[in-house]
Amino acid sequence: MNMTTRITCVCPGKPIRRERADAVLALAEAEFPRIELSFADQCFEEHGHFAGDDSQRLNAFLAAANDPQVDAVWFAMGGYGAMRIAAPAIAGLTQAARGKTFLGYSDAGTMLAALYRAGIGKPVHGPLAGDVRREGGEDAVRRVLRYLSGEEVALEGGLDERPVAAFNLMTLAMLCGTELMPDLSGHVVLVEEVAEHLYAVDRLFFHVTQHLRGIAGLRLGRIGDVPENDRPFGMTEEEIAMYWCERSGIPYLGRADIGHDAANAIVPFGVARSAVGA
Repeated sequence: MNMTTRITCVCPGKPIRRERADAVLALAEAEFPRIELSFADQCFEEHGHFAGDDSQRLNAFLAAANDPQVDAVWFAMGGYGAMRIAAPAIAGLTQAARGKTFLGYSDAGTMLAALYRAGIGKPVHGPLAGDVRREGGEDAVRRVLRYLSGEEVALEGGLDERPVAAFNLMTLAMLCGTELMPDLSGHVVLVEEVAEHLYAVDRLFFHVTQHLRGIAGLRLGRIGDVPENDRPFGMTEEEIAMYWCERSGIPYLGRADIGHDAANAIVPFGVARSAVGA
């Protein structure tokens, strides 16, 4: 607990605004003297939608992941982009990456999935650095920094002895059937979504449940900011999840405390043996 924890933030998708990064750095400096936190320069690059082009994002990830002085890689933002670099990222990892924690969610779940499939490091679903500006975002940042420094932190409340993985629903749907998809047999899978019509949520569940037969069960996180359609869909998000789980023979296990918000809970992939990041 007295050792310095070195954390590097990278952006595999879209860039983070400097004022958000500065807010996270200021909080870490003021409250976590044993943490050395840095943002890769790549986090502030702009190349169309992305935080730098594919090679810049790939090289920044590999530099942090393969640096033996870095203890954890924290994904600073989501936003599409991780799928473009995930396969070469896994191929470029060295032994130094195997002991690291990699933490984030949303599109960064692509990197977590690829790492989990490869058996490299400790993938963890949890808040992004850029969440600092959400309501309650500073507490989300504190939760991550405590976790990554090895302090005791409450994990998602429904975790048990079964292995688990957590994803944004769209991200998981795009992973299914690809070279990045891990074997989730016997896992409890948690999913959440944001800013999708309920008919799109229904479509996503149709797809993912086809690929999740053999899991221990599915839990539904928050489905937030649902756009208003020209007519009611006629089912709630939970009814949608239950419908497709029943159709696919997947146990529906209730709600989960994850979502695109500051309350987004920490979920270590695999079996959560303790409530600390170490």
